[in-house]
Amino acid sequence: TIPGYHGANQDADHLKSEACKIGYPVLIKASAGGGGKGMRIVYDEKDFLESLDSCKREAIKSFGSDVVLIEKFIENPRHIEIQVMSDNHGNHFHFFDRECSIQRRHQKIVEEAPSPFIGDDEELRLNVCNTAIKLAKAVNYNSAGTVEFIMGEDKSFYFLEMNTRIQVEHPITEEVTGIDLLVNMIKSALGETLDFKSQEEI
Repeated sequence: TIPGYHGANQDADHLKSEACKIGYPVLIKASAGGGGKGMRIVYDEKDFLESLDSCKREAIKSFGSDVVLIEKFIENPRHIEIQVMSDNHGNHFHFFDRECSIQRRHQKIVEEAPSPFIGDDEELRLNVCNTAIKLAKAVNYNSAGTVEFIMGEDKSFYFLEMNTRIQVEHPITEEVTGIDLLVNMIKSALGETLDFKSQEEI
């Protein structure tokens, strides 16, 4: 996970000291947030309190809560997604990677598969995909899902979130793999066998 502070102490001076421990630049983010709202990037300690105040105002207006978290801000990040599918029988599969780094106001505009940033680095691709599978296994996941990572310029990557549902981007993966994810999601929900039995078939 990305280095950060997710604690209950929301005192401004405490949050500022946590930001200093993490190291600038940092991202202040509304804990109840989503859709790119309630986020501020801070590059210098002198701007922290003003940015915090602005973020909290937006958070309370948008989400009814001004609780924030602070994370290390990854500069020039890439947004990498791994499509996964798990069934009722303890099987977990990945469908490789997508990239949605082209965004406006933290909302995706272009989705690409496979990731152009990962490119021909098959070792990295396998590492990211296997990390997503480890997460699905750890929570005994069942159904289609997307595990999202943020990847730095040095190709180190961190868990961002898991969308525990099918996403609008799923047809990109279907085009690449030739597998109907929705049909298999329904089969999984019914306890039926999926269209594939091993990762190697995908």
